[in-house]
Amino acid sequence: MNDLPYCPQCNSEYTYIDGSMYICPECGHEWSQDSEGGSGNEDRIIKDANGNVLQDGDTISVIKDLKVKGSSLVVKVGTKVKNIRLVDGDHDIDCKIDGIGAMKLKSEFVKKV
Repeated sequence: MNDLPYCPQCNSEYTYIDGSMYICPECGHEWSQDSEGGSGNEDRIIKDANGNVLQDGDTISVIKDLKVKGSSLVVKVGTKVKNIRLVDGDHDIDCKIDGIGAMKLKSEFVKKV
């Protein structure tokens, strides 16, 4: 039986210990045994364009046509994105968009569905 904690990023049960760190082989997230899963994002609140608080795993919708840098592709208004992941930085949403692939979005251009 695996009595290690599940990954706080992706909720995977396949975590393992390496030194003093827990590691998730599925998403690559690492956290210390002392923090017990604390991803460091608990104090950070990210809100969408309407002021709704976003969380990992939410479904969002794009509210503005967004040009994909370095490409001729455009993410159209109303595009739904499932299972987002919140990250630090200027572009605070990590996601995969069908037909485009992995993207980073700014929370000011999306709304929670």
